[in-house]
Amino acid sequence: MSKEIKVTDLVEKVQEYYPSADLDLIRRAYDFSAEVHRGQKRLSGEPFLVHPMAVAGVIADLKLDVPSIVGGLLHDTVEDTLATLDEIKNLFGPEIAGLVDGVTKLSQVNFTSQEQKQAENFRKMIVAMAKDIRVILIKLADRTHNMRTLDHMPIDKQVATAQETLDIYAPLAHRLGIAWIKDELEDLALKYLHPEIYYQLKRNVAKKKAAREKYINEVIALIGKLLEKEGLEAEVSGRPKHFFSIYQKMETQNLVYDQIYDLVAFRILVDTPRECYETLGVIHSQWKPVPGRFKDYIALPKPNMYQSLHTTVIGPYGERIEIQIRTQEMHRVAEEGIAAHWKYKKDGKDFQFNDIQRFTWLRQLLEWQQNLQDPQEFLHTIKEDLFADEVYVFTPKGDMLNFPKGATVIDFAYRIHSEVGHHCSGARINGQLVPLRYMLRSGDTVEIITMHQQTPARDWLKLAKTPRAKSHIRNWLKKQQRERSVALGREILESDLNRYKLDYAGLRREGKIETVARELSMRDEEALLASIGYGKLTPRQVLVKLVPADQLDGANKPAEGTLERLFRMVSRQKRDLGVRVKGVGDVLVRFARCCHPLPGEEIVGFITRGRGVTVHTASCSAVMESDPHRRVEVSWQEGGQAPRAIKIDVSCIDRPGLLAAISAAITSAEVNIARAQVRTFPDQKALNTFEVMITDSKQLKRVLASIAKVKGVYKATRAKG
Repeated sequence: MSKEIKVTDLVEKVQEYYPSADLDLIRRAYDFSAEVHRGQKRLSGEPFLVHPMAVAGVIADLKLDVPSIVGGLLHDTVEDTLATLDEIKNLFGPEIAGLVDGVTKLSQVNFTSQEQKQAENFRKMIVAMAKDIRVILIKLADRTHNMRTLDHMPIDKQVATAQETLDIYAPLAHRLGIAWIKDELEDLALKYLHPEIYYQLKRNVAKKKAAREKYINEVIALIGKLLEKEGLEAEVSGRPKHFFSIYQKMETQNLVYDQIYDLVAFRILVDTPRECYETLGVIHSQWKPVPGRFKDYIALPKPNMYQSLHTTVIGPYGERIEIQIRTQEMHRVAEEGIAAHWKYKKDGKDFQFNDIQRFTWLRQLLEWQQNLQDPQEFLHTIKEDLFADEVYVFTPKGDMLNFPKGATVIDFAYRIHSEVGHHCSGARINGQLVPLRYMLRSGDTVEIITMHQQTPARDWLKLAKTPRAKSHIRNWLKKQQRERSVALGREILESDLNRYKLDYAGLRREGKIETVARELSMRDEEALLASIGYGKLTPRQVLVKLVPADQLDGANKPAEGTLERLFRMVSRQKRDLGVRVKGVGDVLVRFARCCHPLPGEEIVGFITRGRGVTVHTASCSAVMESDPHRRVEVSWQEGGQAPRAIKIDVSCIDRPGLLAAISAAITSAEVNIARAQVRTFPDQKALNTFEVMITDSKQLKRVLASIAKVKGVYKATRAKG
């Protein structure tokens, strides 16, 4: 059971940081929420009211205004009770109604897939955030409490919610600079996504707690004396890194817990930026810094306004220790992020948010929302960008621009202008010619070289890193593909019309082509031609609207389905893969090699003229790079599926007997091994790749879970490609 917060506790908490707050409004919102949620229970058995109260408590921890607190109390009323938005508006005003509407999910809309539902909900939240940033802060508070109480959900729901939290909400908290929410969400997501790793870390950390606390106190005292000797007043603290950051280091460096040394981070708070650099000098004169581990986020703040000096040194007893140095004000921004920019006027009657325009990432987010019409591409873009580390480069005029780590010349070109990007042929970096694939490094001065005949190629999508560049490249490629399909569609239709001595240009002038397009539920003539070119529509479907029935070839012959004519197969080619294409029977279907979809996973189909329908998982990156107009609805057929070869990567310790133990774990899950490859690395590490015969996604999850339990295995994942 979660700790219940009472309305008196909430009121007192708000009063502490906002003495002139309208407390009566909070009490009225509490009474309304209690009334409409009366009789409702959470899965834990608690009254439902516990949840909105807890959400309001998290919002108060962020020190937000009264409308935010009230929005938290009412955030589920429209979605989960008979209360309406108009009722909220009449009782609490348009400002609070707008916040509640922004957080309310699109529960009344029917979606074709879970991915589309997630994408549209997130898009709606971003649109609401454009009007009011508080929407996203209320949503983060809501997600924080839901994650704290996830134990009572079914396991599949736990995993899905934890993954969404790790993909979207924890990175959002990071981008908004709210460190404590980010850390808590990441740790809770790890608990449900990799419980065996989470509890192993918890045991390891607890085992060494006494020794670690002794070491922390010793280092704090030592740093305090060093700074005092130099006349610097400072507040020094130390804390263990949170579980998820330890897990990330184990993942990226293929380490076991005992091989990670910098498990403790120390923080030094001083009064001025100048004292930050003086403190850094004292630390580096006492302990040797680790090369490549110094970061100056004071001179070059992160996009979320975070400022601090980071260094790693070889501290007492030869232990690596990470030290962060910042001012008290920088620390407030580091912990509270965007919430640190809420300001009260002296009369206590107004509550404003300052510096929203300084958060460049928020402006980019809103720009993508407007430009990326495909909701799944928008969600994919957000997920990609949320995790990006930064590099800082300069234009020839000396303006500084930030890019995600791994960004290339192409990303820089598209940041300048879309036309510069489309015609970029290379660049001069610090005066030296470099190709498009060159990865930007902090400190580079970049000058783009353009050629009119240069245009984007599909390979550019592999080179580009930023959502802006990828979006422009995809749109250009889709436009070219659409133009080719329109031309092909017109050629096919004109050819069929000529057989009946009908003139396409004449029919167009008379408005008949436009009329047929509308009758076939097409937006306009171009959409009609493109659909014929793609193969989604047959010329016969147009001809029946223009040619008298008794004159049509094979008048009594039933019309072929949309794709049968294009992809009719001879019997020897037919192979039942257990996938149904909506509205089509006899059609060639193949699985994409990039993602190898399995029954149980969300899937989407793409028409490829002459090659039938290719089936991808809905989350596959290739889906984002394809024209939405070529998508067709596909679904798994019920009944047993033939096993398919799927590759699994297993990172582990290189020790005798472990390969046999992993193999036994696979066979214990009733799965056959078709092939195995073993690669060993220095430091007693190994990567084993198994090709196993899998029937569906549930079986794959069981195999991965079985392997993960083997002692000495770091991680087991489905191989990409």
